[in-house]
Amino acid sequence: MSIPEARIEDTPAGRMARGSGWFVLGLAGARGFATEGHGIFCNFESPDADFEDFGLNVHVIAPGERAALYHAENVQEGFLVLAGECIAIVEEQERALRPWDYLHCPAGTHHALIGSGDGPCAILMVGARKPDATIDYPVSAAAARHGLSTPVASDAAREAYGNAGWNRESVPKPMSWPG
Repeated sequence: MSIPEARIEDTPAGRMARGSGWFVLGLAGARGFATEGHGIFCNFESPDADFEDFGLNVHVIAPGERAALYHAENVQEGFLVLAGECIAIVEEQERALRPWDYLHCPAGTHHALIGSGDGPCAILMVGARKPDATIDYPVSAAAARHGLSTPVASDAAREAYGNAGWNRESVPKPMSWPG
């Protein structure tokens, strides 16, 4: 059985895969999603053919920009810093991450990332996918020091981000990293 090649489409927001199948897509100029205060990310997936087994994205955050609220999922996640610096809050501990540092989060590990240093931080993010996936947003003193904690514990993303006052509206735009 031969697997078909997905189509690569040029859009005003950048290049993106369309349909299912294998494809090659360069990160520079790919369709990304930008949210003020939270950087820009590219998830590589076609809007009409999600990746079934794992999620993968590159998230680029400037110093002080936050990738996500402090949370834990019931699936494993991994984070490889490609460039720049960030701070990881993991199980109430802070760790400085630099290029080529890898953060492994087994299922249930509470974590969040915030940009640091003097320029953008690019992070390759990978996570398992399960139909019964759950997420936990606890109140965290360590994460709160960086604006990464919800003020009220929740197991619903919309509620946790709303309680934290985070804008989650993203705008499609081409990835500017690597520049």
